[in-house]
Formats: sequence, C-alpha cells, structure tokens
Amino acid sequence: MDWIKELVTETDFWEGLGLAIVVALILWRRVPAMIGQMLDARATAIQNELTQAKKLREEAEAVLVRYTERASHAQAEAQTILTQAKEEAERFAKESEAQLQALIERRARMAQDRIARAEAQAMAEIRALAADAAAAAAGQLIAARLDDAKASALIDAGIGDLDSKLN
Repeated sequence: MDWIKELVTETDFWEGLGLAIVVALILWRRVPAMIGQMLDARATAIQNELTQAKKLREEAEAVLVRYTERASHAQAEAQTILTQAKEEAERFAKESEAQLQALIERRARMAQDRIARAEAQAMAEIRALAADAAAAAAGQLIAARLDDAKASALIDAGIGDLDSKLN
C-alpha cells in the first residue's frame, strides 16, 4: 500500500491521469468527427467562393476589354486635342513674344529718355552749384585781398571802361 500512497503524492501521476481523462472525453464526445465536419463545411464554403471569384474574374476581363477599347479611342482623341493645343500654344507664344519684345523696347526707350533727362538736369544743377561756389569763392578771395584803396581804383577803372564797352 505504500506504493499507492507514493503514487497518489506523485505529481506526474496526476498529470498523466488528467491527460488520459481529457483524451477519453474528446474521443467519447466525437470531437474529431465534429472537427472533420467543420473542415468539410469550410472547404465547401471556400469552393463556393472560388467559383464565385472565377465568375467575377471573367466578368472583369470582359469589362477590361471594353474599357481598353474605350481607352484607345480616348487616347486618339486626346492626341488630337494635344496636337491642336500645342499648335495654339506655339502661335500664342509667338504673339506674346512679339508683344513682349515691343513692350521691352518701348520701356527701354522710356528709361533711356528718363536717364538722359536726369543726366541733363544733374549736369545743370552741378553747373549752377559750381558757378555759385566759384562766385562765392571769388567774392571771398576778392574781399580778402582787396583793401579800400584798391577797391576805389578798380571802381574808377571800371567806370572808365564802361564808355568804351557800351559804344
């Protein structure tokens, strides 16, 4: 009887017994047959789906042929439209280029005229400023170097020359 006590306290014994009971229940409840039926039903469903997919593929191929024909017609029409558009774009580009060239030339002439006027105005201003500066400098030099006696002599000489310059 010690061997029974020893067997009952052994965990491997209980694990093996539990496994044997589970296997026995699975076989008694006909689980393999149920699994086989489920697999057969799934295989039938897959076969139906494959048949339906084959029909859909055939329909899709027919639609593809129709659309391929339509696409080729559309391609030819698109090529015609593209050719016309290119011709029109080239004509428009030539016209635009001519208009742009005329505009550029007109603006260049206007800019050159403005530059010439600005240069002339600047030169006139510079000459006026130079003349004013020269007159002011001459006045300062004369005032610095001229005393009262020399100034009187110059005035008398200028009055004397006046007669000869006026006649």
